[in-house]
Amino acid sequence: MISHNIQAVSKASIFLTCTEGKYHSDQFIVQKNTLIRMLSGEMRIILPDRTLSVGAGDTIFFPRLELAKVMKLPKDGKPYSSAAVYFTPESVQHYFARHHLKPFPENQKPGISLFDPHPLLDSLFNSLLPYFELKNELPETIAENKVDEAISILKEINEDLFYSLGNFEEPGKINLTEFMERNYMFNMPMDKFGYLTGRSLTTFKRDFKKAFYTTPQKWLTQKRLELAHYQLAEKKRKAADIYLEVGFENLSHFSYAFKKRFGYPPSVLPDRKAI
Repeated sequence: MISHNIQAVSKASIFLTCTEGKYHSDQFIVQKNTLIRMLSGEMRIILPDRTLSVGAGDTIFFPRLELAKVMKLPKDGKPYSSAAVYFTPESVQHYFARHHLKPFPENQKPGISLFDPHPLLDSLFNSLLPYFELKNELPETIAENKVDEAISILKEINEDLFYSLGNFEEPGKINLTEFMERNYMFNMPMDKFGYLTGRSLTTFKRDFKKAFYTTPQKWLTQKRLELAHYQLAEKKRKAADIYLEVGFENLSHFSYAFKKRFGYPPSVLPDRKAI
């Protein structure tokens, strides 16, 4: 069961998010560089090549245009809760201008980064939490100062990541085959796949058929079912635990598609049945 009881409190570019229930699953393209401090519960971040699990006290950075699937779960009897600072292009550009820094350095985009404990990060987020008790909106000047403080802290503890904040370029045209083989388990509209590969929807569909000799939806379903079969047969996992990870949005649709493809439901997977 996926809980949709989510509470999000916004104070300008500062957010507090809480969820209730068993877990909540999000799949998204991060639109802004974001710094998150876990307050309670667990965040499970599913990436193409690994899964990260972060808990209370951890601080993590999500770079802009990162594609990820996130599961928010309770832990130790406490619900998922986190505080986040968003770095808008305007806030970063103003910071770079005030400090006479090059606004668009050609730094390589970082991946999702988990920080080691640091007193500057502790100080930042401890100072943010009281703001969520305000009944009115946080004054703009205070919010700007806190975002500036967060940017300065990133410069102090990870200079490469700091300079990457200044890159606001849109995705360029990249190798479609490599991207799709890496990201097929992310269930998103075709125009988003096109955007992330630097293509219009029409061009994406045309280039996809040239590369794979079929339609994107047929290929995606096939790849996701093959991954599901591997997880069930080789890793001995349960359908209820993997259907979201492999790109399906509900268990019943996954079970139907799996049986249609392999001839038997995932709940009674034969030990020696091959794909």
